[in-house]
Amino acid sequence: MSRTVDTRLADVRRLLGFARAVYEERARIAPGIAAATGLTPEGVELGFESLEQEASDAELRALVAGAEETRHVHVVLSANVFVAPLRALALARAAAERVTVRPSPRDPALAVALLQAAASAGEEAFEQVDDREVADLEAGEIHVYGRDATIATVRARVRPGVVVRGHAAGMGMAVVSLRADLDVAADALARDVVAFDQRGCLSPRVAIVRGNAARAGRFAEALHAALGSWEARVPRGRLLEDEGIDARRWRDAATFAGRVWGADRWAVALAAEGAALYVPPAGRHLTVVPASSDRAVAAAMAPLAGRIVAVGTDAPAEIAGLAPGHARLSALGAMQRPPLDGPVDRRPGRV
Repeated sequence: MSRTVDTRLADVRRLLGFARAVYEERARIAPGIAAATGLTPEGVELGFESLEQEASDAELRALVAGAEETRHVHVVLSANVFVAPLRALALARAAAERVTVRPSPRDPALAVALLQAAASAGEEAFEQVDDREVADLEAGEIHVYGRDATIATVRARVRPGVVVRGHAAGMGMAVVSLRADLDVAADALARDVVAFDQRGCLSPRVAIVRGNAARAGRFAEALHAALGSWEARVPRGRLLEDEGIDARRWRDAATFAGRVWGADRWAVALAAEGAALYVPPAGRHLTVVPASSDRAVAAAMAPLAGRIVAVGTDAPAEIAGLAPGHARLSALGAMQRPPLDGPVDRRPGRV
C-alpha cells in the first residue's frame, strides 16, 4: 500500500494533466454543465477559470502531506460547484492507489470528463461507480461532499473501521480595510460573488467594511454598481425554486431592517453595526455591515465562525488575526481560486 511521496506527487500531477485536457475540450461539456447547474454559458466559462490545472511543488507537497495514506478512497460528490470534483479527486488520489467515484447525479459532467480523460491515458487508478452502497465498503475511506445531513447519513451506515471524511456546506466572508479604494474592492468582490452564482462554500455572503455606516453605505452602492456591470458580461443563470423563495424572503427581511440596493438578478443590503446578520442565500445577494474597530470585525465574524470557509480581503496581514484560524485567506477577486494545497474546507472535525 505504501507509496513514496514522489510517487504520490506524480500521481496527482497526472490528474492535473487530465484537467488540462478537459479544459481544452470544455466546449464539449459546457452545455451539459449549463443545463445541470442553471448557469448561463458565460457563467460556465467564468467557472472554468477556477479549474485547477497547475500547482506549485510546495502546494502539492502540502496536499500530499495532509492526505493520510490508505488503500482505497470512495468519493461521493455533490453538485454545488461544477469544478469541485478535480480537487476532490486530487485529495483522494494523494491518499490512495485506488479511487472509486460516484459523480453527482444532478451534475456529473466534470467528474465524468476527468475520469474519461484518465481512462483514455491508460490511468487505472480511477473507477466510476454510480450505485456504490457505502455499507458494502469493508476498509479504506469515504470522502463525502454535501450537506451535513448527507454526511451524517453516510457515517451512520458505514462499517466499523471505515473512515468518513466529510466536506460540508460553508460560506465566504469579505473584509474591506480602511485603506481600500471602495470601487476597486467592490469590483473584485463582485467577481467572487458572480462565480458559480454564489453557490460554493468559498462564495462571499457578507462583507464587513471598516469604518462608519456612511462608508459601508458607499461600498454597498459601489458593489451594487459592480454587480450590474458583471451582470452585463456574465448574466446570472436560473435559480432553483427553493433558492428563489429564499431570495425573496431575504430581500423582504433586509428591506424591513435597513436599506437594499437591488435589481432582478442581484441585491445588496446594508445592516447596522452589531445587528444580528441574516446571511443571504445564493444568487448574487450580499449583506454589507460596517465595523468601527478591529474588535467589531471579530465580533461580526464570531457568530458565523463555524460556517466560514474563506475570507477575502484587500489587507490580508491586518485581517489574519481576526479571521477564524481555519479559514482560507485570499485577496478579493481570488476567493474562488485557492491554491491546490489541501481541502477547500479546512474546518476541524472532518473525520
